Amino acid sequence: MDGFWNDQSRAQTLLKEKARLEERVTSWDGQRRALDDAQVLLDLALEADDLATAKEAAAATGAIDAAVGEMEFQRMLSGQHDRAAAMVSINAGAGGTDAQDWADMLKRMYLRWCERKGYEVEMLDEQPGEEAGLKSVTFTVTGDWAYGFLRAENGVHRLVRISPFDAAARRQTAFAAVFVYPELDDSIHIEIREEDLEWQTFRSGGAGGQHVNKTESAVRVIHGPTGVVAACQMERSQHKNRSMAMKMLRAKMFAIKLREQEEKMAGVHGLKKKIEWGSQIRSYVLAPYQQVNDHRTEIKIGNVAAVLDGDLDNLIRAYLLMEAGENEKASA
Repeated sequence: MDGFWNDQSRAQTLLKEKARLEERVTSWDGQRRALDDAQVLLDLALEADDLATAKEAAAATGAIDAAVGEMEFQRMLSGQHDRAAAMVSINAGAGGTDAQDWADMLKRMYLRWCERKGYEVEMLDEQPGEEAGLKSVTFTVTGDWAYGFLRAENGVHRLVRISPFDAAARRQTAFAAVFVYPELDDSIHIEIREEDLEWQTFRSGGAGGQHVNKTESAVRVIHGPTGVVAACQMERSQHKNRSMAMKMLRAKMFAIKLREQEEKMAGVHGLKKKIEWGSQIRSYVLAPYQQVNDHRTEIKIGNVAAVLDGDLDNLIRAYLLMEAGENEKASA
């Protein structure tokens, strides 16, 4: 342990990995003990011909099976950053006011999903639409496997419905793009030169009281060579907004590198799956029928209201399991 704390960043990374491995071992040991207890219950039930005890043993076994299944699924979240917090950006696309309203609906859908998972959400930037909805919104999601789960949502989401903004009540199609980035810790080095950055300040257009209306606390940073932009306006302190905008820029730059690696591997292995983040991944149809269709997995769900209320686990799991299978084939 001599010199362990000399490199604080590496030490924190190792401690996080230690905690992760200890949690896996503890979870496995706990389910093993629970299985032994269920076996004892079953033996007692058989010996005494006790139906109630047999049902109790069956219920315990079912719970163990579900827990082990969850552990197996989490094993598939084996990406380097899958356990990290996530940064989520939603941008309205084609469809005018309907698209901006759709971006707001997606924001609510993900916030409801985060609430179900017990994740913490922090708003970073929000640009309201002219008539309704949002032009864009960015927020962080903190909790175990946040990025691992949410990266399944990368891509374009399509909404088909009778537009509430059309006086003729015609069916309209709207699009919004969802981008998910891992929140990087200090152990990940991303080379960004200060001379390549253009900083802008402006008055916040979001909540925050009189302070944000009187001072230019909001910031925007533009990376000249790539054109990547990051902005933050939710903090009252320009310094805090600047720090968060830089963190967002690092995450976006890292995501570009990940995409380049994926494209290279797709060429090597001949993977057929679409890896472009601009690809349409899912349609939410509210008229003339109701159905959510994930175009990657072909999973179809009739209860659109439940999905829009944050019931996303089945869609996310189906995609991640498909991805894990494709990756295993590519590595074979």
